[in-house]
Amino acid sequence: MSDVSPISYSDKKYKVIGTRPIRHDGADKVTGRALYGADVQLPGALFGKVLRSPHAHARIKLIDTSIAEKIEGVYAIATGQDWPDLVDKVADLGEGAVQLKDLSENCLAVDKVLYKGHAIAAVAARDVHIAEEAIAAIRVDYELLPAVTSVLEAMKPDAPILHPGLKTETLGESNQEPTNIDRHVHFETGDIAAGFAAADVIVEKEFETATVHQGYIEPQVSTALWNEDGQLKIWTSTQGSFTARHQTAELLQLPISKVTVTPCEIGGGFGGKIAVYLEPVAAILSRKSGRAVKMTMQRDEVFEGTGPTPASYIRIKLGATKNGKLTAGQAYLAYESGAFPGGVIGPGAMCIFSCVELPNAVVDGYDVCVNKPKTQAYRAPGATQAAFAFESAFNELAEQLQIDPIAIRRINGVKEGSRRVDGPVYSRIGYLECLEAAQNSSHWNSPLEGANQGRGIAAGYWFNIGLKSSVSASVNPDGTVNLLEGSTDIGGTRTSIAMQLAETLGIPAADVLPKVVDTDSIGYTDVTGGSRTTFATGMAAHKVGLDLLEQLTARAAFLWECDPAEVKVDGDLYRWRDQQMTFKQLAEKLPGTGDPVVGHASVSPEGPSNGFGVHIVDVEVDPDTAKVKILRYTAIQDAGKAIHPSYVEGQMQGGAVQGIGWALNEEYFYGDDHKMRNASLLDYRIPTCLDVPMIDTIIVEVPNPDHPFGVRGVGETPIVPPPGAIADAIFHATGVRATQLPISPPRLWKAMSQPEK
Repeated sequence: MSDVSPISYSDKKYKVIGTRPIRHDGADKVTGRALYGADVQLPGALFGKVLRSPHAHARIKLIDTSIAEKIEGVYAIATGQDWPDLVDKVADLGEGAVQLKDLSENCLAVDKVLYKGHAIAAVAARDVHIAEEAIAAIRVDYELLPAVTSVLEAMKPDAPILHPGLKTETLGESNQEPTNIDRHVHFETGDIAAGFAAADVIVEKEFETATVHQGYIEPQVSTALWNEDGQLKIWTSTQGSFTARHQTAELLQLPISKVTVTPCEIGGGFGGKIAVYLEPVAAILSRKSGRAVKMTMQRDEVFEGTGPTPASYIRIKLGATKNGKLTAGQAYLAYESGAFPGGVIGPGAMCIFSCVELPNAVVDGYDVCVNKPKTQAYRAPGATQAAFAFESAFNELAEQLQIDPIAIRRINGVKEGSRRVDGPVYSRIGYLECLEAAQNSSHWNSPLEGANQGRGIAAGYWFNIGLKSSVSASVNPDGTVNLLEGSTDIGGTRTSIAMQLAETLGIPAADVLPKVVDTDSIGYTDVTGGSRTTFATGMAAHKVGLDLLEQLTARAAFLWECDPAEVKVDGDLYRWRDQQMTFKQLAEKLPGTGDPVVGHASVSPEGPSNGFGVHIVDVEVDPDTAKVKILRYTAIQDAGKAIHPSYVEGQMQGGAVQGIGWALNEEYFYGDDHKMRNASLLDYRIPTCLDVPMIDTIIVEVPNPDHPFGVRGVGETPIVPPPGAIADAIFHATGVRATQLPISPPRLWKAMSQPEK
């Protein structure tokens, strides 16, 4: 990681924020003492396994569990018939929403299976081998149905219908005919016809992207214990313990107070561990068996039975004057939602024109059901596909106009006061500052020296979310502060939140002791997702710090027998006239001054924090094999204020690497039988250290006016620009403009062999 100081647009100086302390959970992580979901071992726990459909689309005629029930060591079997009757209700997951009936049928199918890998039944047994034997003994009779795994095919009038009751919702109204199109979103501003009439140059292109998985290393794992008193306890790998509690309670028709979820350490999520899969199933098995039940997915189950990102088809049309000013933009986006409605077409449609001022624009987006796993969020869900299309078309427009690609972005770039096509007006943002940093970077100003090499650039945007966060804190007599929070720590947020409390109190980060606790131990907190945790839970930490400061000032005044208003606080120093105490000295005296000093805070910030990034990449393409080698990569991003610069750099680097995989290698490969053929990490190829260089980072700091320290969410923006930047670099290396992801060697070799006329 780089130690280069961020490019700051603020004069504010901090004591803790902006430093790089050792992470609070670092020792536990590197020594293996941190407890992940697989480490949970309850006395007498059974092992659960899931029977999954071998077919992409079929009606379930019969599930016969009689033989499996007789196997010694089998304690319980669950099927979709064990679900209580569920009302037609939508649950908010933080990053998207879900229909509860659909969620239950995704966890255990009832009448139909809708994709290969769809869960049908589950077994709890004495050990995993008996569970597997029992799963194999369950007989299922199917009536095979025609399937569809292509978004455009699924939109045709004669396509196989997944849900006979599904009607397309458009602008609040629904059609009457059954369809696979769940939702149509439409955004419009200005006069699109007049905009294109005013253009000197028009670029119109079509793009396709493949289904891609989040690629977290730890598979889903959950342990459930349904006590005799009706209290359900769950230990699970999740991005949101409260969200997991809410989903599980609703699916099982339990009061929220009867469910306690303990979030374990998590081996990656990226949006894929928000929806529940195993939690309610393990709970049913626990209730039926009277024992704790632990369930862990295998890698093929993760690929075939959890939620990847949607494949997409995008058509885009851009018009501009000869001096590079955009006059009009039109976009058509069709995203797969997978087996059930409720995909990410909304964010995709919001983000496609998010980096440019566009006076005349129309966006139409469609959410389409196909016989694949139900899609879920993946790091800026929907934005990467949209940015690949827009940035590619924008780069082609710049090429035709012979305008520098950074210059054309600065001509059209959004700034404070710019309005997005879907309505929101930006507050203070740092997109133009990111472009300036890119233009001044050593990467952009260095020469390319080899044959078959090219340089590309692309920008990206993610709006971030606020949602709800709660924390509590207490001051210890030794001068340390206990901090309890409900945000699952995926990327170092224990430390980034603790640092904001430490800054508020004027004490070292190491003196704040953060702990992520269960749903009974802290107030409601939304998911770790949407780039919200350092932003929103950090706001709660700042708020509780102000509460503690007020209490501590009152205690100092009590000791000095003065008015609290006369006590001055400077960092960790408390002063009154010629007397003073440090934070630690005051903490030591607290037991003699009254009740313990404890603070609580909850926040629910509204409005996005708006994250922008610009990526530059150099590639070399082997003319014989079409293999693409990444030579150099620079990620530039506005972080508002980098609380812990190393963690910000890590987020930028991690997102860039995932975007590289998305651009070059990753895809779900389906055969003619609509079954995934590469459901392993041997065949589904994510980047390794051999595939990427060191990712250089440039942090830009344009403070967010809606945060006490200027923080913007940073985790998701970095995955948005890579495919567009890499496609641009490949064009400059080969003369081929890729319009389909991934740009794999066979696909690129074919295009290089048959260049565009």
